[in-house]
Parts: sequence; C-alpha cells; structure tokens
Amino acid sequence: MIHRRRFLQLSGAAVSGLLAHQLIGCSPPETSRAWGVQLFTMPQLAAADFKGTLKKLKKFGYHEIEFFGPYAFSAQSTIDGWKPLAEQMGITQNAFYGYELSEVKKMLEDHNLTSPSAHLDMATMRTNMTPAMKALSTLSVKYVVIPALRGESLNTADDYKRMADEFNSFGKQMNEFGISFVYHNHGYEHAIKDGQVPMDILITNTDPDVVKFELDIFWMQAAGASPVEYLKKYPGRYKLMHVKDAAEKVRFTGDGDTAEEWMALFPKMADPGSGVFNIKEIVDAATQSGVEHFFLERDLAPDPITTLKNSYQYLSTI
Repeated sequence: MIHRRRFLQLSGAAVSGLLAHQLIGCSPPETSRAWGVQLFTMPQLAAADFKGTLKKLKKFGYHEIEFFGPYAFSAQSTIDGWKPLAEQMGITQNAFYGYELSEVKKMLEDHNLTSPSAHLDMATMRTNMTPAMKALSTLSVKYVVIPALRGESLNTADDYKRMADEFNSFGKQMNEFGISFVYHNHGYEHAIKDGQVPMDILITNTDPDVVKFELDIFWMQAAGASPVEYLKKYPGRYKLMHVKDAAEKVRFTGDGDTAEEWMALFPKMADPGSGVFNIKEIVDAATQSGVEHFFLERDLAPDPITTLKNSYQYLSTI
C-alpha cells in the first residue's frame, strides 16, 4: 500500500506547480480529435483554482473534461466512504469544487469546453438515479460512468451476470434522460471466474443499445489483457477511453481488486508517448472500433502542468 505521506507529497507538488510553471504563449497544435482530460489527473490543481484550471486546459488545447464524484447528489454512503480514501490520497476537493451546477455550466461555456461524460457510483445509481441524472443533464453529459465496483460481491461468473443485468436496468432508466450507462474497467474483470473472463461476461450480457464501456488502457494491461484485442473483438461497445502510459511493463501483484492495488501502480504511470505503451496503435484501433471521446488520465499526476502540456503535444500528433 502506498503510504499516505507519499500521496500528500505528490499532491503538494501539484499545488506547487501552480506557482512554478508558466503557460507558453503560443497556440496549441492542430489535431483532428477533441482531446479531453479526466480531472482525477490534477484534482489539487482544480481544487486550488477551478476557473484557472479550465482556462489552462483550453490554453493547452483540450476541449473536453470528465468529472469524478462524489457530488452533492451522491448517496450519503458514497460520500462517507470516499472521505478516508480521499484523505489517504491527499485530495481536498472533487466534483464541482464548491461551485453550483449553473456556475460550472457557465464556466464551461465561457471557455468553450464540454463535459460529455462524468463518473458516478453504484450506490447513487441505486438510490438517487433521478436527481443524479437531472443534475448531470444540466451539463449536457451524454455518458455516466461507473469507474469501479468497490464493495460489490463478485466471486463467481453468475455474480457478474447479475451485475450485467443491473447494468441493463441502469441503462434503460438513464436512456429516459438521453444518457447512456458506461462501465470503466479497473483490472479485476480479467481474473478468471468459473472458467470465464468477467469482462467478456459484462460485455456479452449487456444490451449494446443502453450499455457502453470506457476502456482504461493502463488498468487493462495491468490485468494482463490487450486493449487492441478488446477493441477489435467488441466493435461499437467502447465509446470512451482513458489514455495514459506506463514507465515500464505493469502487472498487479494480485488481481486488481482493491484500491490499494491500484494506488500502488500510480507511480508506474507516465505521460502518453513517454512510456512503453504503443499509444498510437491503441488510439487508432479505438477510432476504428467506435470510441468517441479520449481523455488523458494520469492518476494524481505529480506535476500536472507538465503532464498536461507534454501529453497534448504528443497526443495532437497521432
């Protein structure tokens, strides 16, 4: 497990980056894709100055952002459960950083940014679906993503089939708000259950019309699976992608089932184009497969300004 002190050091470096870096006064390079950023890349930067962060994102060339919760409309159990994890990671604020939804919408419009997707959680979908969808609809969110299934009992293939049934139910409810349900892989979906791969169970047992997927290329490869193979095997199912690199080949020491296992690999992440992944091959396969939105996500980047600049400089060339 990564010690809390290490995460506070990393987040401290993120805030220091606000003062230590200056923006380059040139226009970002042209690109055919509307590259976005998952805000988990730089939560401290956003917490310190959300308006300024949006301005920086647009200055660097990004067009889309993806929020992560919990939010004011999240289930209380989610809000309470997040607090100790956020403290361990040094995250002081998240979601809308103290602003009302109307203010966030105005800030996005002012900076010509959009938020096509946002992360939510199972408890909120089960208990607060309608208020959550109404709130996120305010920002014209098209995809609402479950980023992980922490706390769920998933020990057998049948457990995953039941989860797929629940995904279908969520998707049908969300469809009434013009929003699609999305599931984001986190690694454990490739630990064999009763001779079957859970990721395949989730994909093949869900309705393509109402259930989509977000492919995190780092966590899939940490689980020993190939993003390119999954994109080719299931065309049209993946609509969103988290793009990040790895400084070296990565694998979970276990099956990726706990937050501690995920956090242990944060230091192994690298800016896209600076590591060992063939990012261009993956992104090309994603485009052919039907992925619509690509988000830079380097979890708790130790130097977010440098990550944002360097990543866009590379991503704009592929």
